[in-house]
Amino acid sequence: MPKDNGLFTQLGKYYSVAFLLPASLLVGFGIGYFIDKAFGTSIFKIIFLFLGVAAGIIEVIRELSKDDGAK
Repeated sequence: MPKDNGLFTQLGKYYSVAFLLPASLLVGFGIGYFIDKAFGTSIFKIIFLFLGVAAGIIEVIRELSKDDGAK
């Protein structure tokens, strides 16, 4: 099946990349928040926030590097 590289396909792909980092930040913070609430601590929010940042940056790099290899 041929790849469709139309304008709307590319727009949708890059639009989703724009939401990868904020979504991973929210997920990481949410996980840390609920762990902190369960254990009565306050450090897991920060730890999982940084893990979310790292995961988001890795996913953005993976998505954008897919374009470099597709020739």
